Amino acid sequence: MITKETQELVDEGIMLPLMEDFYTIQGEGFHKGTAAYFIRIGGCDVGCHWCDVKESWNAAIHPPTHIGEIVEKASSLSKTVVITGGEPLTWDMTKITDALKAKGCKVHIETSGAYKLTGTWDWICLSPKKIKLPTEEIYKVANELKVIVFNKHDFKFAEEQAVRVNEDCILYLQPEWSNREKMMPQIVDYVMQNPKWKVSLQTHKYLNIP
Repeated sequence: MITKETQELVDEGIMLPLMEDFYTIQGEGFHKGTAAYFIRIGGCDVGCHWCDVKESWNAAIHPPTHIGEIVEKASSLSKTVVITGGEPLTWDMTKITDALKAKGCKVHIETSGAYKLTGTWDWICLSPKKIKLPTEEIYKVANELKVIVFNKHDFKFAEEQAVRVNEDCILYLQPEWSNREKMMPQIVDYVMQNPKWKVSLQTHKYLNIP
């Protein structure tokens, strides 16, 4: 049970429920193959049944950590920092992104976009979910749209989302890992027929790295 004072710091974005942070290779989307420091923030109520980090959902089990500690560690190892979750926009990202940028870092986010966009970002990866759709504002500024394909109905959802993003947004279809063998041939065929889309793979899983 956290104290009232700690909760106030969390609400202000001075402390955040840190699940894990680590230096690795970006595995997905536009920046795949590049080194980056990942900060995984706990807390998510979007609840995708196929989520591969369900342990991130309950923020209460992840210790509130001062952003100064997080930023110091991240910026000492990489100048590219990716904030992910969980759903990082559950929390106010303003202070942590300001602190990272003050250290000269490029700051990326991976988000469902279900909550108000806070923080200052160099790259926004929007991965929308049917359960809780993105806010209108994030469609306008997303740099990449990454739709997870679990079954054939997700292609229709992908097209519905593609018409809402800005014209410069890069479009990706990514197979859900547990169903990749079934869906990958369908994704390949779809992209060949609809070349505005690109294929994204979770290459970090093939490389057996975090």
